[in-house]
Formats: sequence, C-alpha cells, structure tokens
Amino acid sequence: MAELGKVRRVVTTVDASGKAVVLFDGQNPNCTVRPARKNVMNLLWATDGAPADITGPVDRGAVEIGTQPPPNGTAFRIIDYPPTTSEEEAKLDVAQRQHEIGKDAPKRGLPPRHPFMHRTRSLDYALILSGEITMLLDDSEVHLKAGDVLIQQGTNHAWINRGKEPCRIAFVLVDSGEP
Repeated sequence: MAELGKVRRVVTTVDASGKAVVLFDGQNPNCTVRPARKNVMNLLWATDGAPADITGPVDRGAVEIGTQPPPNGTAFRIIDYPPTTSEEEAKLDVAQRQHEIGKDAPKRGLPPRHPFMHRTRSLDYALILSGEITMLLDDSEVHLKAGDVLIQQGTNHAWINRGKEPCRIAFVLVDSGEP
C-alpha cells in the first residue's frame, strides 16, 4: 500500500486550442486527518451540479466541504483507515462521528450504536483498494476486502478496521434526497 494519506492526483483538461493537457499532477493538496480516529481523508474532486462544469483551470478539489457532497453535486475521496482497538473506541462518545456530520445528516435513521456510526444523505459508491474493513450497520455487519465494491444508499454505518494493516477506500458520494 502507498504511504498512509499520500495520493498522487492527475487532472487533465482541454486548453484554449482544444488540446488535451495535464492541469495538475502531484500529491493531492486537500488532505485532512479526522482527530477522533486518525483516519486520513483526501478530497480529490467535488462538483456542485449536473452536468458537471469541466471548463477552466479551477482546482475543484481545493474546496472545504463536510462529509456530505455539495447540494446536487458529488465528492470523490480516498480515505485511509488505520487499525483501531476496542479500547480506543470505548473512549469516544457513541455519537462522535454523527456529531461531526451534524445538520447535513438525513433526518431518518436509528441512533448510532458505535462512535464511528454515521449516515449521509447521499448515494455512495465505494471500492476497497487495499486492506480489509468491517462495515457495521444498525444490527449487522459486512466484512469487505480489496476489490470489493459497496453501493450505499443513505444508511447508518461505521467503518471498523480490526486488522493489522491500514485499509484504503475510494468513495464517490452523490447528493441525494432523504432516504
């Protein structure tokens, strides 16, 4: 696996003469660490409508958004989840992650059963790039490994890495209506 949190991002565009060119090539600049669990989130690109604006030299990854994608838009992220222990999780408020989502969370859903439990008002496409992870749902769990794909529709969930290696997941979140 690549170094935790390090993602090379290459963005192309069409220049004024109609030629395909590289706009950005380098380490992704929009990288944050969530303080409660130390996972590393790279926001690579976001859109704020459809059809998406693909013109000009704007770095659409250089925006500050929460977990929820922009209204009528999308968010493309890669998140690295380091292993966590039950002892670390026990020190956190059971609604830790849901509080971080705040007012953008869907109105419908059960209370969180785990500190990392949260929900977004979005359709999420997730691809496990490396490692393994367990997704907790309200009353069940699903174990995912590299190569697995998840399509999530506004559900309560938590990502728990019970392994010994970090897990890297690519996400595309699409704004949606209420579940």
